Amino acid sequence: MPVVDVPVSGGTSKAHYLVTGSGPGVVLVHGTGATGEGNWGPLIEALGDRYTIVAPDLPGSGGTRDPGAPFTLHDLVAHVVATARDAGLDRFHVVGHSLGAVVATATAALHPDLVTSVTAHAGWVRSDPQMVFQFELWQHLARTDPAAMARMMLLTAMGKDTLRAWDRTTFEQVAAAVTELLDGARDGLARQAAANADVDLTGLLPHVTAPTLVISSSDDRIVPPHHQHELVDLIPHARLLRVPGGHGLPAENPELLLTKVAEHLDRLDLAHAHDK
Repeated sequence: MPVVDVPVSGGTSKAHYLVTGSGPGVVLVHGTGATGEGNWGPLIEALGDRYTIVAPDLPGSGGTRDPGAPFTLHDLVAHVVATARDAGLDRFHVVGHSLGAVVATATAALHPDLVTSVTAHAGWVRSDPQMVFQFELWQHLARTDPAAMARMMLLTAMGKDTLRAWDRTTFEQVAAAVTELLDGARDGLARQAAANADVDLTGLLPHVTAPTLVISSSDDRIVPPHHQHELVDLIPHARLLRVPGGHGLPAENPELLLTKVAEHLDRLDLAHAHDK
């Protein structure tokens, strides 16, 4: 997979990204502890026949190798822009989940000439004291006890209906798989959690000019729905879509998420065709 150099805090990041498909550009930005392909696999497969898909690994994730210093929101945005441009995209839709939703929204604010639209699931404006407390716990557990981190994330990321449907064996199997993933990315996960705690988009949101869809999971206990309501209030012309499920919707119900993202992109493409 391609790699591009990105100037970041502390030096240069070797940004690893997936690129596939053909057509208008769509950049997919993953959440904390995930990778581009891991977070967005079903959507990549569903959209690759009509869009050029770019899915970067943010610093601390996947194949990307960065200097190891704390990174800023501007560093994360730089990865989105650099990988999109390296893949040959002049403009692109940007889709993000959780931390990726924050990065997608900031990209639209900082680079309005590049972003055609924004789709943000489980995003937020500013980390409040409860979220900072949560993300500080993530940093501690990521470095000291990945198994406990995995169990806590399952209990908070999955929606209540999913958790009620699992038996003991399912809990143990999923927790073991997540633990293995987290154990291989302790430092990166901790640094991404630290970036989560520092989020504050307040001054950027009025500069988002692209059509924006904010998707809010009704049972999100990591970034509760009132945060998405606040996003919609502060982004000009943003639209809120409520869906069932938890924070981990890309894993919990990928079909629902990809359907809603595809509907949003199709609606924009249809409107663009009518304008011509």
